Amino acid sequence: MAWNPVAQRTPDVNNGRVTDLTSRSTGPDRPAADGHGTTDALDPEIAALLKRDAAGLVTAVVQEHGTGQVLMVGWMDDLALHRTLTTGRTTFWSRSREEYWVKGDTTGHVQWVRAVSLDCDGDTLLVQVEQVGAACHTGDRTCFDARPLAVVVGPAATTSLAADVEVGLVGR
Repeated sequence: MAWNPVAQRTPDVNNGRVTDLTSRSTGPDRPAADGHGTTDALDPEIAALLKRDAAGLVTAVVQEHGTGQVLMVGWMDDLALHRTLTTGRTTFWSRSREEYWVKGDTTGHVQWVRAVSLDCDGDTLLVQVEQVGAACHTGDRTCFDARPLAVVVGPAATTSLAADVEVGLVGR
């Protein structure tokens, strides 16, 4: 399915105000989405909040909306985030193939976006989705199913940290 830069509107991060996210610009290091030197741009107010790596990417942790289960991790640049926010489908930048991909376009394992949040540092996105089928390219439900690591499990917490601080058990 080709990206169709249709004028769309979505709430931005500033008190739910509606912002038009369809301004046109060229991307610095990414191919044009439409093959004609133009791409849809991310709202500048959202873009200003992002702290990108040297390649212009932010980490996107994808989580099942209903259960909170972490499904996968991907990478987004401004255009991928813009598409994710305006189409209701997750779009990522593939570092290995150096191209955009929309989850489910080739497999049918679609991710329907329900919410997107930015962490306190601005360098990681939490994308909550309704997952159709497997999230992992291997066919596993999540990308974290196949390789659990051995770990020494600490004792279960019996009280809250706040209660420990209150009675002086923490902070001595």
